[in-house]
Amino acid sequence: MIIRLLLVLSYIALCIKLWVKPWHYFRLNTPYFNENKGLFSKLDIDRVIPKQWRLSQWVDDGVVEPQNYPVFVKPEWGQNSQGILRADSPEELKFLRSQRESNDMRFLVQEAARGGIEFEIFTIADAHDFNKLAVLSITQVGNASGDKYPINGIYNTDTNYTDITPQLSDDERAKITEHATSIGKFRISRIGVRADSISDLVAGNFQVIEINLFVPMPLVLLCQHRRVIDNVRFVFNAMTALVKVTKTIPKDQPRKAIFFKKLSLMRQVKSIDENEVGNESH
Repeated sequence: MIIRLLLVLSYIALCIKLWVKPWHYFRLNTPYFNENKGLFSKLDIDRVIPKQWRLSQWVDDGVVEPQNYPVFVKPEWGQNSQGILRADSPEELKFLRSQRESNDMRFLVQEAARGGIEFEIFTIADAHDFNKLAVLSITQVGNASGDKYPINGIYNTDTNYTDITPQLSDDERAKITEHATSIGKFRISRIGVRADSISDLVAGNFQVIEINLFVPMPLVLLCQHRRVIDNVRFVFNAMTALVKVTKTIPKDQPRKAIFFKKLSLMRQVKSIDENEVGNESH
């Protein structure tokens, strides 16, 4: 909570200093927002991912059955792994479908990624060249449960994070930058991938499991054993870069009611998690 507050306050302060409207933050990735659906659609974003990194994903209509298990069932929009459930068999998928409440939220089924290690790539674009990044951090995600296919997230107490950015050479960071900017020209993003090793990640041998474009949390700030001063420096440098890239938003860019529509969706996704906890307790 303190880290999020520091991010917000520093962003607002730097916006004031550099004469940028803070509320334009919600317009950073407007081109990827589906106004008809009122969300950053995972299906829409899936289409921009190059085929070699894309997982099979489809709308769960209750008819199409996966060929392989496990699969992940997720709302068409969500972040920080909220609302995501896993089915390890046809029987489990049938049960999840039976527990689903009737509402306007569409659910997707996604195949499981093959890679054994999860990585989160946090990016902020360079304000002068979107083929470059002003901020890049790579976090390795672990899980203490020993589960081969965990649903990691900031609300999962078994999840842990390790900053591997310092381990990478300049050439390796440049290759990951090239991969990230090939996936999409996002002003800010957090791209979740799975690969078998760091070297495979650098070589581009990975699969994208999730892309967060709305208020993505830089997970490097949750890594254990990082000094407070390092986190403060990261926040200042990242928010400075973010304000600069906010300033590049074209004045004629279409305006979309992102913030208020996201609030409604966040409540719906939260209710999915609460229902799942209730089912597990019984």
